Amino acid sequence: MQQITNFIAGRFVEAASTAWLDVFEPATGQVYARLADSDERDINVAVAAAESASPVWGRTPAAERSKILVRLAGLIERDLEALARAESIDTGKPIRLARTMDIPRVAENFRFFAGAILQASTEMHRTDLPAGAAALNYTLRQPIGVVGLISPWNLPLYLLSWKIAPAIAAGNTCVCKPSEVTPMTAHLLGSLLNEAGVPPGVVNIVQGLGSKAGSALVAHPSVKAISFTGGTATGTALARTAAPMLKKLSLELGGKNPNLIFDDVDLDEVVPQAVRAGFTNQGQVCLCGSRIFVARRIHDEFLKRFTAAVQALNIGDPLDESTEFGSLVSAAHLAKVQSYIELAKQEGGKVFVAGGDRALALPARCARGYFQPPVIVTGLPPTCRTQQEEIFGPVVTVTPFDSEDEAVAMANGTAYGLSASLWTRDISRAHRVAERLHAGTVWVNCWLVRDLRVPFGGVKQSGIGREGGEEAMRFFTEAKNVCIRYPN
Repeated sequence: MQQITNFIAGRFVEAASTAWLDVFEPATGQVYARLADSDERDINVAVAAAESASPVWGRTPAAERSKILVRLAGLIERDLEALARAESIDTGKPIRLARTMDIPRVAENFRFFAGAILQASTEMHRTDLPAGAAALNYTLRQPIGVVGLISPWNLPLYLLSWKIAPAIAAGNTCVCKPSEVTPMTAHLLGSLLNEAGVPPGVVNIVQGLGSKAGSALVAHPSVKAISFTGGTATGTALARTAAPMLKKLSLELGGKNPNLIFDDVDLDEVVPQAVRAGFTNQGQVCLCGSRIFVARRIHDEFLKRFTAAVQALNIGDPLDESTEFGSLVSAAHLAKVQSYIELAKQEGGKVFVAGGDRALALPARCARGYFQPPVIVTGLPPTCRTQQEEIFGPVVTVTPFDSEDEAVAMANGTAYGLSASLWTRDISRAHRVAERLHAGTVWVNCWLVRDLRVPFGGVKQSGIGREGGEEAMRFFTEAKNVCIRYPN
């Protein structure tokens, strides 16, 4: 059985505890690997390695750092098949999705920030002084030092790379804590970091539980910034530790994202995209459009087509090339999602489960896997718990609306504000509604279109701070003003 160890100072090492955690393959429900059960001792060693590497890496020319990131991107593309298979086994997502979206975007993240660091600009201002004198003010952006990067289980390597790439491009060193549920791709990244020429200690990966390794990372006094992606409750608890220590914080948290469909759309175009937005990665994407609001005039026709399209999804073994919908990530998460399905029934919703129930036509190896078919819920008010709380699974509600104002009010009527989508041919309405929606990202006539140059993040309980592009580079640097007075 494979052992997943820590990666510290360029070497794979066991946890100080010498203890191990079981790692389950979601599609089978069986243990397939053992994970290092790390704690504060391992975090201390990793931070020390990062501190040791920090001065040299911070002074390494940007062009050299860029070359290393480009090499790393190429190695990820070279190993795409192996990484995609590992991610599929680790997460339960269809291997086709891992191959076409997750892993290619990992490579893209490193390549983008390899270029971004070469395009970094600064600001300069001439300042007039009394008696005709003058001074020149300019801004230096310098690396912070050691940063802590904590990534979730749903897009494990993709989201971890979105943190590592800008952090090390800007000259920082880092200690990463991947999710203990899906640790394999982060483990495989270690060898690629060495092969790409990333100096020892620049990127350290500590495996284990959030309650031990993650908490110790957040609390470590030498870690100057924390970038976290995960649940709102965990992010809030993390902030309670980090904020009094005056650490820089970027928190990308939960979502309960609306998908507004107006009555001037082409349903042939919209329905497949609504299915994709609702059920990609079994609904385990923070950006999934889990609340669909449809203009009443087309509601019934939309629901008919949407239900048929969901019913047609091929649910199966994630390693099967034809599978479109795999398993949930863990037994605990399956239980959580199913508890919300029962809640929807208790709240009076009409629940449609694609395929009828969990008695799916799955291969023998998946008989004990964590499979939950897609679920569509109708007949519930937007204020009910099913429509208010983040389920993070394949449960989508469909609700009619009678006016633009009602649609916007329902869309904004949650504690979350990560993303939103709207579909209309009326460009004036598109701009008007996009401005009114309380969300960090609004997609119009599309979903999950990514441009790494733009800021990404949420409002309200969906988080603070922004990732992506210049915003990420700014987060991982400190601004220093230099003022030089001209000599008389």
